[in-house]
Amino acid sequence: VHASDMNRYRSPLVSRYASKEMSYNFSEKKKLITWRKLWIFLAKAEKALGLPITDAQIAEMESHAEDIDFEEERKLRHDVMAHVHTFAHCCPTAAPIIHLGAMSCYVGDNTDLIALRDGFNILLSKLARVIDRLANFAEEYADLPTLGFTHFQPAQLTTVGKRACLWLQELVMDVRNLERARDDLCFRGVKGTTGTQASFLQLFQGDHDKVEELDKMVTEMAGFKKAYLVTGQTYSHEVDIHCLARLASLGASVHKICTDIRLLANLKEIEEPFEKEQIGSSAMPYKRNPMRAERCCGLARHLIALVGDPLQTDSVQWPESTLDDSANRRISLPESFLTADIILSTLQNITEGLVVYPKVIERHIRHELPFMATENIIMAIVKAGGNRQECHEKIRVLSQEAAAVVKQEGGDNDLLARIQRDPYFAPILGQLDALLDPKTFIGRAPQQVKTFLAEEVRPLLEPYKANMDVKVELVL
Repeated sequence: VHASDMNRYRSPLVSRYASKEMSYNFSEKKKLITWRKLWIFLAKAEKALGLPITDAQIAEMESHAEDIDFEEERKLRHDVMAHVHTFAHCCPTAAPIIHLGAMSCYVGDNTDLIALRDGFNILLSKLARVIDRLANFAEEYADLPTLGFTHFQPAQLTTVGKRACLWLQELVMDVRNLERARDDLCFRGVKGTTGTQASFLQLFQGDHDKVEELDKMVTEMAGFKKAYLVTGQTYSHEVDIHCLARLASLGASVHKICTDIRLLANLKEIEEPFEKEQIGSSAMPYKRNPMRAERCCGLARHLIALVGDPLQTDSVQWPESTLDDSANRRISLPESFLTADIILSTLQNITEGLVVYPKVIERHIRHELPFMATENIIMAIVKAGGNRQECHEKIRVLSQEAAAVVKQEGGDNDLLARIQRDPYFAPILGQLDALLDPKTFIGRAPQQVKTFLAEEVRPLLEPYKANMDVKVELVL
């Protein structure tokens, strides 16, 4: 950090966490370069449709697209007009036709839509990498039995890989949600002060076809397939709600995944990566805190909360527009994408280095499995000629005794030893090892993992293969 920056607040979203690409996507430099590109697109389209604009004027604008004076805005107190002035200063020949027929939202709103689109593309590549790493993890541990937890109480066995597929399922939904939000974005296009295109209709002397063609040409130059057919001064802020709601949903998914990892870390069954020199606690040197997962949870809550901003903003917009949207959107839109970016970078780091402790998992299964195996034991007794109700009562009494040892004395679960000592169960003693094999309790979990990865996950990743090997640099 430069010494001059130590005397003012700097958002940790940018100064500490976010990637360079997402930071640049919402940077002042990219915004202003995009404004100039939009003025160039407008001039090119107006020239093509017959307005008296020369090739020299357009060439001059293109040659100065990135020569930006960041000081002028402070003087004029109007960001768009300040940069119309600075661009005109760079391009004296083109000055008369810069921003011709347009108003502030031509550059402001269209630039926001470009940033949203590009932001989704950055996030989708990162989310695809997280899914890829987690899919590899699920495949590796597809058939490793582990205790299931309902109400965070021991339940029927599942596998480590199957649990990872529950996480994956949410992220797969998030990919589709983000793709849909990106693909639903349209361009504001060339609409004029209140969305009626009146200024452009005047420029083209009442030629409606040329105005429609102008809108279409500029939209295509900006890389959009379609423009909104109707707008006020701004595009509808319902669009912002849809975008940030998808990001909030991603935040909820990541919070759930990382909460699971934190709970399993407490049981010492799974841990996030832990660097050789990393310190878990300033007071307790033995600790290995799940700080990455904790960071994801903390930031996910912020991401989830941010969707409230566009909900409020859209609800209070007056007829064609009101400027109380601007200050809020300058914060809520970038922060949502920056926060999602940080979360996915951190989650990629976690999923690339998840550590599993099979022996700990096995010990936990061994403590609980005798209780879970009671139904199998009852069925085996019945097959051997016994009475179900009688067997049920025998096991109920023995289970209560074993539970008392675990809960009141702090001992191990000795239900199996009690069954082995009871003559009633002599006919099935030879079957006990098979009846207590953890793999007989996991149902179709391994097959579900295989099918889910093959049919849902791997095909989804195909469009993102080019960026799959990118690594992340994580600030601890």
